Amino acid sequence: MSTTISLDVERLRQDFPILAREVKPGVPLVYLDSTATSQKPRSVIRAMDDFYQRSNANIHRGIHTLAEESTAYYESAREKVAEFIHSPSARQIVFTRNTTESINLVSYAWGRKYLNPGDTVILTEMEHHSNLVPWQLLAAEKNLKLEFIPVTPDGLLDLEVYDSLLRLQPRLVAFTHMSNVLGTINPAKEIIRLAHDFGAITLIDGAQSVPHFSVNVQDIDADFLAFSAHKMCGPTGIGVLYGKRNLLEDMPPFMGGGDMIKRVHLHSFSPNELPHKFEAGTPAIAEAIGLGSAIDYLTSVGMDQIAEYEHQIIEYVLERLEEIPGVEVFGPPSKYKGGVASFTLKGVHPHDVSQILDSEGVAIRAGHHCAMPLHEKFNLPATARASFYLYNTFSEVDQLVNAIYKVKTIFRV
Repeated sequence: MSTTISLDVERLRQDFPILAREVKPGVPLVYLDSTATSQKPRSVIRAMDDFYQRSNANIHRGIHTLAEESTAYYESAREKVAEFIHSPSARQIVFTRNTTESINLVSYAWGRKYLNPGDTVILTEMEHHSNLVPWQLLAAEKNLKLEFIPVTPDGLLDLEVYDSLLRLQPRLVAFTHMSNVLGTINPAKEIIRLAHDFGAITLIDGAQSVPHFSVNVQDIDADFLAFSAHKMCGPTGIGVLYGKRNLLEDMPPFMGGGDMIKRVHLHSFSPNELPHKFEAGTPAIAEAIGLGSAIDYLTSVGMDQIAEYEHQIIEYVLERLEEIPGVEVFGPPSKYKGGVASFTLKGVHPHDVSQILDSEGVAIRAGHHCAMPLHEKFNLPATARASFYLYNTFSEVDQLVNAIYKVKTIFRV
């Protein structure tokens, strides 16, 4: 395996204060859980702190200095998001709380208006619960049919079956861009093109893709894209919904209240223009500023460089894990995969693996990772998951492997 590294990772690590932490005296933190949430660089922390210390005020309606500064910072963050995903306009960027709320917004506002009893929605077997349950709720309410693109034994979507499902004339195809369990990077552009050929609208769960490689919504022709700040070096509490302008304009508001209105009378109201008609109430202003700062940080590093480095490190991860007797890794080969390695160790429950690894300072996730149907498909109650980002090192992979050998020693497996 080539280990040509395009990032100065040791320098980047200095930007993340938490990575200097020791889990206990003499045991440094090895953080391998970025799929759940990423760590934050000082620049993001500082941007939010500076806002609260210097400019904190509510946005859009005030005309005093602090209100105008806050509004400018908030809308500047929206512009940065638009540029980051190549949206034609910042007005097509809606701020939400997270990916989950973004998907629910589409289900509630678009789905309730345009889906009718008997309509088909296509999902996949590898979806996070956040892209399953909203459609299950809507299906029960409106008598929709849910169909699923199967996952092959090697962790890829079965696109031949997808082609046959499209013959059912679905109204919507909603899918994850990158699986949070298998690491599979799905061919979004092809999936969307085929859906459009049959007249379907598409929604992409981009929670795991947008933080890790360049996503161009115009190039892939996405109708809706949802993602979260906290998985891309930004804060919790803010997410993004991108939508094509005609779709967003035709959708009714998701919630009612301040800022989503143009005029209000006792018996009626007129909704605001995009994107504000979907942003009722005081938004997460500091968090939006933090997201804008995170985008600045990722852009300065380079998304192509991040993607290349993560590909190199996951190749090394898979090589090392395959050396360990009793370890089984789930998902496709590295060429189809992002920086996620979910595995089991024969004879040891994943929760025990995670607990012992934690005693060695290695932070991984264990469980079903909000993808219970996918684990049921592989007849697994849980997996252990190590996930990687721009600040992880090859030596941390070695520490993961050494910690797994300790688990084997303790359990004598």
